[in-house]
Amino acid sequence: MGDIINLNKFRKERQREAEKKAARDNRVRFGRTGAEKASERATAEKAEAELSGKMRDARRDEDGAPDAPEPKAR
Repeated sequence: MGDIINLNKFRKERQREAEKKAARDNRVRFGRTGAEKASERATAEKAEAELSGKMRDARRDEDGAPDAPEPKAR
């Protein structure tokens, strides 16, 4: 006779293996390398710096003169 096996353990082990395979496939399909992530991060930081350099100061008038300081609330 063959060995006695617990069918619940067999089923769960088979399910774990299928999940591991799916995870491995997803890492290959959707994963990005560290270099890709770093490049994207650098591009975003550069764009943010460029945009912030072009922002107007909210405390200036239309003609470029600074506004009067706002009174402090007590």
